[in-house]
Amino acid sequence: MATVELTKENFDRTVSENDFILIDFWASWCGPCRQFAPVYEKASERHDDLVFAKVDTEAQQELAAAFEIRSIPTLMIVRDNVAVFAQPGALPETALEDVIGQARALDMEEVRKSVAEAEAAAKAQAPSPGDGTGPGTAASA
Repeated sequence: MATVELTKENFDRTVSENDFILIDFWASWCGPCRQFAPVYEKASERHDDLVFAKVDTEAQQELAAAFEIRSIPTLMIVRDNVAVFAQPGALPETALEDVIGQARALDMEEVRKSVAEAEAAAKAQAPSPGDGTGPGTAASA
C-alpha cells in the first residue's frame, strides 16, 4: 500500500476514519528521514491492513507544531484516535516491526481507561482560577 500524504486539510478526517494509522514526520533535507523512508515503505507493503501516512514537516509546519515535533524523523502511531506511540529517530526494520506488533496487541479499552484516569488526575491537580497559583499571579516580595 502506498503511503498517504497528510496535510492540515486531510489530517483529522484521515485519522478519524482509520482505526490504526502510522505517521512518519519527515523532511526532504533530513538524512535519517531518507534512510527510514524505504524501511517505512516496506512495512506499509507488509501491513496492508494499516494506514501508513507521512507528514512533510517543511510543508506542514502547523501540523508539526501541533504535535510538538522537535526531531525528525518521528514515528507516531494512532489507534482509535489515541496516540499510543511517538518516538523520534529512524527505526531499523526489526524495531519498526516490534513497535507495530506491540501497538496491535494493545487493549484499547485499557488504554482509554488509562487516558481518562490521567486526564482526571491532571484536572484534579490543576490550580483553580483565583487561588493564587495560576498564571499571571504576582509573587509578593
